[in-house]
Amino acid sequence: MESTSICAHLPNLLSSFVDTFVDYTISGIFLPPQATNPLPSPPPLQTLHPPVDRLIAVGDLHGDLQKAQQALRLAGIVDSAGGWCGGAATLVQVGDVLDRGGDEIRILYFLERLKRQAAKSGGKVITMNGNHEIMNIDGDFRCVNKSGVNEFKVWADWYNVGNSMKSLCHGLKEPKDIFNGLPTKFTNVREEYNEGFRARVAALRPQGPISTRFLSRNETVVVVGESVFVHGGLLPDHVVYGLERINEEVRDWIVGVKGRVSSSLVRGRDSVVWLRRFSEEVAGKCDCSTLERVLAAIPGAKRMVMGHTIQQSGINGACGNRAIRIDVGMSRGCGDGLPEVLEIVGNSELRVLTSNSLYRKEYESSLEVDRKEGLAWLIPESGPKQVEVKA
Repeated sequence: MESTSICAHLPNLLSSFVDTFVDYTISGIFLPPQATNPLPSPPPLQTLHPPVDRLIAVGDLHGDLQKAQQALRLAGIVDSAGGWCGGAATLVQVGDVLDRGGDEIRILYFLERLKRQAAKSGGKVITMNGNHEIMNIDGDFRCVNKSGVNEFKVWADWYNVGNSMKSLCHGLKEPKDIFNGLPTKFTNVREEYNEGFRARVAALRPQGPISTRFLSRNETVVVVGESVFVHGGLLPDHVVYGLERINEEVRDWIVGVKGRVSSSLVRGRDSVVWLRRFSEEVAGKCDCSTLERVLAAIPGAKRMVMGHTIQQSGINGACGNRAIRIDVGMSRGCGDGLPEVLEIVGNSELRVLTSNSLYRKEYESSLEVDRKEGLAWLIPESGPKQVEVKA
């Protein structure tokens, strides 16, 4: 009887083993068990979060795992081995993990592991969609580099190895062909990149294995205490449309429940992931009056925290620190800037954790010349307090 019971569980045990084997081979990471049962599909999303004692926000990562880990070590929430050591802190990553680098899938696994580890410590990791996540789900690969194509080719090879292993067990369903419906050749794609390009489409299209597993768990708009997080920015019409509704519609599109998401939400210059009206580095160009209207329409909101637009001066604030811009272009494929993170203690104390004050001094020195030429607005109007940290 006992032997029969064990054999009955063999298919699921084999499937779990194969998944673990494939995950580790692709990412070099063993994912710890989830604190709760696996999330249903589509997964529930939480738009509004209560205030927390310590909140860390990091900007665009663009396929650079090394810089991502350096940034989180600055905040003391990741240890030297890349594991969560942040206790009950909350981390928000504002999107644009994809494109411009070759560690895109590895960063997705890295953040997933942090989510599970943080949950066991009473902490939380919130990941978000940026315009590059939306582009890739749409099949827009204009910002992909060679290493990014190769990473997805390797992923597809191992994913199919796992499916082949599962197909040997008669107790499991026949795995789906991830390339179903895709052409074998793509026009205007060089022969040596065709397999990687095809793998990327298969992985990231709506209902794709990577988009469903990772990107469908992303928020598009998040409110934590007094801080509103969004990749590009929010306009009054977005708030009227409904923040929870935006999150749900984007998620439903990613998992294939909804055929399409309104372009006004995620495509175009005024969408939530493309807007730059509050993130122009020239502080005087920040549309403070519209920002005030948006924040006034979100109960308790005091600031909007955004990525998307590289801030050569580092993390800074405009409109009396009502607009906080945290994309410092840290990825080696997109600026190669020094890592910085935003820290919010309680609800109101804002600090920038940075790794190199010499960089700041050199940048400020270079602005002295610009100031003489009448470009004083390049200097952040106001900004969070800077704290140098040894990574």
